[in-house]
Amino acid sequence: MTTSDGDAGRSARQQGKRAPAGAAVLREDVTEAIRTAVFEELAAVGYARMSIEGIARRAGVGKTAVYRRWRSKLHLVLDLVSALAVQGLPTPDTGSLEGDLRLLYEVTSRALRHPVASQVIPDLQAEAARNPEIEAALQKALREGQHGVASGIVAQAVARGELADGVNEELALDLMSGPLYWRAVVVRGELPKGYLGALATATAAALKAL
Repeated sequence: MTTSDGDAGRSARQQGKRAPAGAAVLREDVTEAIRTAVFEELAAVGYARMSIEGIARRAGVGKTAVYRRWRSKLHLVLDLVSALAVQGLPTPDTGSLEGDLRLLYEVTSRALRHPVASQVIPDLQAEAARNPEIEAALQKALREGQHGVASGIVAQAVARGELADGVNEELALDLMSGPLYWRAVVVRGELPKGYLGALATATAAALKAL
């Protein structure tokens, strides 16, 4: 018997389209609603208190719709966190190393200061200390998501002659990402006026000194 989210299965049959026997018709809008609900639920109650019931209620769906896609809240969170590494950020291309860094910091700062992100990231970091699977997924998302951007910025700077070829990309990533992450996620204070511009200038100088 074919199962479905809402009336998707009935709609398909009415249009003369038969879904594969035994298959679940998974509506993308329902999947996206669940993903959004997960981030909101994480921000509201944290991972430890988060439940499939709470996620389903916030998404406006039944628990079955969640379980069709993920077999537990752990797998749900792992899937979403891992997806962040794939999405990443677009690589800035302003024509200068300092300009690229400034734009990167502006975009990253807004993302880290988002109410949901500012609650979810610290909570998942705390949970990662107790759960190796979450730790691996979080490290992949945070590091690999930034690594592609850092590599792009370095490659563009090398092509323009601003950086020497053969720059250590791992060290460059630490220099580019560490200070802003420290201020936005660990210290969690308001950024002083002109901070991002000064950070871009200092980081560009540090990268050139590698």
